[in-house]
Amino acid sequence: MSEPGRELWKKLPINHLSTPIRPAATALSVAAAVARFPGVVTERPSPPGEAVVSVDAAHWAEVARWLHDEAGFEFLSDLCGVDWPHRRPRFEVVCTVTDLRTPARIRVVVGVDGEPPAVPSVTGIWPGANWFEREAYDMFGIVFEGHPDLTRILMPDEWEGYPLRKDYSVGKVPVEYKHLSPGH
Repeated sequence: MSEPGRELWKKLPINHLSTPIRPAATALSVAAAVARFPGVVTERPSPPGEAVVSVDAAHWAEVARWLHDEAGFEFLSDLCGVDWPHRRPRFEVVCTVTDLRTPARIRVVVGVDGEPPAVPSVTGIWPGANWFEREAYDMFGIVFEGHPDLTRILMPDEWEGYPLRKDYSVGKVPVEYKHLSPGH
């Protein structure tokens, strides 16, 4: 780590890698979100010490802005897509955000349907969401409306389909193995 990086690290109120999440702080944050957005944010069953909420896709951008600006969840640690082919909505965007001051962490699940499935981008709120959203687009075909560069990030540009969708045919692409040992 560079010297300026070390100095910045020392100024952080906590070391987010070693300080445990406080369930009480997380519970208060969940209660505040549910109260602030009745009928839009709902608490989901989750393992002890974890907090999971569902957010209506139509209100995701508004809830994300509130989580960041007012509730203090300034760090987005993960965002991914999930495909549930026998559920409605079929897709979910799962986002994990952390308030490094308290510390508290909430997993937010946004149900996404439609063809193509679409949800507002949160790159304007958490810039770190950029590549996560591109990966979810590339692998699942989830469109993040308002994303500054929603292009493939893992697959070639000419690739057809979305490899992590449950209905994607694995045998569709022939695999070639080339013998690399000398003399063969």
